[in-house]
Amino acid sequence: MNFLPMKRNEVHLAPAIERRNAMKLKGLLFAAAITLGSSVSAFAAEKDVVDTAMEAGKFKTLAAALEAAGLVATLKGTGPFTVFAPTDEAFAKLPAGTVENLLRPENKQKLTEILTYHVVAGKVMAADVAGIDEAKSINGNMIDIEVDGSTVKVNDAAVTAADIAASNGVIHVIDKVIMPPEG
Repeated sequence: MNFLPMKRNEVHLAPAIERRNAMKLKGLLFAAAITLGSSVSAFAAEKDVVDTAMEAGKFKTLAAALEAAGLVATLKGTGPFTVFAPTDEAFAKLPAGTVENLLRPENKQKLTEILTYHVVAGKVMAADVAGIDEAKSINGNMIDIEVDGSTVKVNDAAVTAADIAASNGVIHVIDKVIMPPEG
């Protein structure tokens, strides 16, 4: 540290100016980080729910199922859609052979019922579920929603990641495939 010679009653302002400049720099860096974060979110939201899920890399089974059910074009539409998206691990929890069986052309109706049970019309963000206990899926059946502290469940599936923005809605990642009620 350099000490400058000062006269009696003279105030040395260099340290105060250095602190102020450091604070300005921190403010600029913070603003740049916020702007960068906003740009990344805006970029991610340029893709629809299907492309957003596919790019994540952990929804390959869901993508194959959407294709087999003929739902890709629908979910690339205007929306908005709220998708409760089971991961590949969630599909792997189903009994052996279930996914392969559902992907057969003769089971398209059943597959469509299951997949449309994972979609709600409208954009339902995590903050919106605080006051609701169910939501109507696009297949017409109700999905139970339970909030316990910071844990959100849809039926018996836990939401593991929420509010993944897409241009035509939002994705909430779930750890199980939820099944519509029979009948």
